[in-house]
Amino acid sequence: MRSLSGIQPSGALHIGNYFGAIKQYISLQDQHEGYYFIANYHALTSIRDAATLRENCVALAMDFLALGLDPKRSTLFLQSDVPEVCELTWLLSTVTPMGLLERCHAYKEKVAEGIPADHGLFAYPVLMAADILIYGSDVVPVGQDQKQHVEVTRDIAIKFNNTYGEVLKLPDPLILPEVAVVPGIDGRKMSKSYGNAILIFEEPAEIKSKVMRVKTDSTPVEDAKDPEACHVFALYRLFASEEQREEMAERYRRGGVGYGEVKKQVVALMTEYFAEARARRAELAETPDYVMDVLRAGGRTARAEAQATVARAREAVGAP
Repeated sequence: MRSLSGIQPSGALHIGNYFGAIKQYISLQDQHEGYYFIANYHALTSIRDAATLRENCVALAMDFLALGLDPKRSTLFLQSDVPEVCELTWLLSTVTPMGLLERCHAYKEKVAEGIPADHGLFAYPVLMAADILIYGSDVVPVGQDQKQHVEVTRDIAIKFNNTYGEVLKLPDPLILPEVAVVPGIDGRKMSKSYGNAILIFEEPAEIKSKVMRVKTDSTPVEDAKDPEACHVFALYRLFASEEQREEMAERYRRGGVGYGEVKKQVVALMTEYFAEARARRAELAETPDYVMDVLRAGGRTARAEAQATVARAREAVGAP
């Protein structure tokens, strides 16, 4: 069974990215044939500096490999190394109803945030559909809030198949386990756009500085506290064992634990959790040619699949 996931090279990964998606993507290698692409064409809706985009792509590939993606078991590649995806996007565009795109919540949310409404932003779901359909993906791992992306892809594929015959495989969403919202240092959901993120591979001193600034209330050390309402505990539980979580939660409820103490433990646990990945990341930074070789090899594998799909689609529409 083939699963497909893509991530935009919009900047360095933070721990919310990891626990919200990447950890699950990596674990799927044991069950599925994984295709993982760096969505640099998608990123053009927000990144307009070529040097930044190139740098981000290589850095993201290093991050994936450091965190456990195995190129012997999965295919890692750049979206732009498969130009056929743009051709399939056009073919799909000719059957995609305007109303379907107008209903997509990602477009509406970005416009509401003041992001300029260009065609790339509006047609984003069609390119996303092409990404999924061109490799004959069986499942697409997504969170519950991203399920619409796969539903739109299925709608577009059904429209194409109804028009031209059974050319495209319909993928299913693979709903990832719910992960509690990872709070940023200001208490809001962790996000690069909020400037509140704790990055996985930033310098240890900066990680400590950010964790120590995580927002808390003014409850005295000796008073009881609700662990479920504490941003620091939300971070602690990501890295702690079940036994550690239960013990710390009990200390919260009993009183006598200070936020500063818990923050220091978060730093220690996070450092230990990512220690091996950090060491691998440092090695990869010294071997950029290897990283590019992995991407090129992945691109060749992915493009062979894409060319076969596009050949069928071109034949179906009468453009052999």
